[in-house]
Amino acid sequence: MKDMALPQIEIDYYMGLALEEARDAMAIGEVPIGAVIVKDGEIIGRGHNLREHSQNSLLHAEVLAIEEACATVDSWRLEGADIFVTLEPCPMCAGAIINSRIRSCYYGAADPKAGVAGSLLNLLTDTRFNHQVDVISGVQADKSAKLLKTFFGNIRKKRKAAKKNG
Repeated sequence: MKDMALPQIEIDYYMGLALEEARDAMAIGEVPIGAVIVKDGEIIGRGHNLREHSQNSLLHAEVLAIEEACATVDSWRLEGADIFVTLEPCPMCAGAIINSRIRSCYYGAADPKAGVAGSLLNLLTDTRFNHQVDVISGVQADKSAKLLKTFFGNIRKKRKAAKKNG
C-alpha cells in the first residue's frame, strides 16, 4: 500500500471533528458515530448516524459524509480524499468507501461485531477489489469507545428503569 499518512497533528484535528459529529449524533439519540472527509486540506464532507431518526438503515455516518463530499466536488470519485470515522466501518460503509475511491480510512474504535477494516476481515485492503484503501486504525480510539460505552450504558439504564417501573 502507498504511504500517504498525514501528520499526526492533522490526524488528531480531523478525528476531533469526527468525534464532534459523533457527539451530535448522541445528542439526538443516535449511535454516536461520526465521519469527516478531507481532500487537499479541505473538509469536503461530514456526517453522523441518522438511522433511527430516518428509519433508514443506509444512513450511516460514512455514507452521509461520502454523499456530501461527492456533492461538494461534483464527482463520485473521491480520489486523494481521506475519511476519518470514529468506529471501524461496517461492510456497507466499507463498500461505499471503496467505490468512492477514497485514499485512506482513519478510524477510532475497533468494531469486533461488524468491523471490516481489520476486525472481522479487511475489505478495504483486499486486492480482489479494483481499489484498495489505506487503513490507519486506533486513532483516538479511547475517546470513540468512551462515547459508545456511555451511549449504550445510558440505554441499558433506561431499559432497567422502565422494567422496574413498568
